[in-house]
Amino acid sequence: MAAVRVWDLPTRLFHWLLAATIIGSVVSAKIGGAAMVWHIRLGVLVLALLVFRLMWGLVGGRWSRFVSFIYAPATVLRYLRGRTRPGEQLDVGHSPLGSVSVFALLAILAVQVATGLVSDDEIATVGPLNKFVSTANGLLATSWHKEAGQWIVLALVALHVGAIAFYFFARKTNLVWPMLSGNKVLPASTPASLDGVGQRMLALVLALASAALAVWVLRLGN
Repeated sequence: MAAVRVWDLPTRLFHWLLAATIIGSVVSAKIGGAAMVWHIRLGVLVLALLVFRLMWGLVGGRWSRFVSFIYAPATVLRYLRGRTRPGEQLDVGHSPLGSVSVFALLAILAVQVATGLVSDDEIATVGPLNKFVSTANGLLATSWHKEAGQWIVLALVALHVGAIAFYFFARKTNLVWPMLSGNKVLPASTPASLDGVGQRMLALVLALASAALAVWVLRLGN
């Protein structure tokens, strides 16, 4: 057994920044008023993070790439039944069950960002892309964003936190520490994720490109 780098630094920064941004978005929405300015800014930040994660899922560290945690339905069912096959490395990165949670959360966040960008609460807050949609579609997007979409996001976040607690108390597995340190204690033969200077510089370039895209979208509303 050895400490194996599973989560590269860009993935860890994405994870914790996304968590903080979601919290900030929920709090600013509940406060309302002047805080809605920050709600929109945080929403655009989520857009940048999602774009970055999409690209990083293609070129990031081994266990951060989508190909490492896209599982067939049969594999998910076998995992739930505890019937993993010899040689399968289903618990190195995202487990089959965890992958479902990750993709669901990324998808609903993308929908929330999209509906928020075109929303109009008919009071004082208008999304930067609202002028590009009809009034009816803008109001429909606002309704989803404030009601069903919000609750789905909160439910998925609660499920995510609940899964972490379950693994910690029931399976004696700490899922938080690897996302802080980047390492897991695994068989020494387990392939590690690249996390060197070159990899981090690539992540920085992609992050800047994602941020530039998000700023451009925000400025479209001016």
